[in-house]
Amino acid sequence: MEKGNHSEATVFILSGLTDCPELQVPLFGVFLLIYGITLVGNGGMILLIRTDPRLHIPMYFFLCNLSFCDLCLSSIISPKMLLNFLAEGKSISYTACAVQMSLSIAFADVVCLLLVVMAYDRYVAICNPLLYTVTMSRKLCKQLVAGAYTVGVVDSLINMWFILRVSFCSSNIINHFFCDIPPLLVLACSEEKQRGSTKT
Repeated sequence: MEKGNHSEATVFILSGLTDCPELQVPLFGVFLLIYGITLVGNGGMILLIRTDPRLHIPMYFFLCNLSFCDLCLSSIISPKMLLNFLAEGKSISYTACAVQMSLSIAFADVVCLLLVVMAYDRYVAICNPLLYTVTMSRKLCKQLVAGAYTVGVVDSLINMWFILRVSFCSSNIINHFFCDIPPLLVLACSEEKQRGSTKT
């Protein structure tokens, strides 16, 4: 973060979904149930696809990776959100916020790109059924998945490079339940504010 004549936020407060104390425990229960179903569903899908040889085809290979990304994305956001439903202080350090945001961007990108890859897989299966096994070889499938992860990581690094250059000095309260780019940019100091603070 760039330094100036202003105090910068080193700890953020996540405002969460609601300020109403009566709703904190019910919401915790609902989201814990959803998170549990997500873990069991995606974990079961991965286990089933990996153990059953009949499912070792491109469509299920992509589906396995999609389940893994969904599992990771849920695990990046949900535990901190669930903890904040029960905790008095809903703080998150600058470093933890940056890591959460970086990983969520990377896995969200990979999910979107895997859906594109799966659409291409279905296109090849429908339009060229006789050449499907040749076109969608194991090597190509691995390359497509590796490409999706690479693009996700690169996009995440680019976003983080720009975010780390921003100064946060107007407030440290993030109006969201996890660290995301739009709520963080609301807290950023504009160039006009920085010029004004250096003049005073």
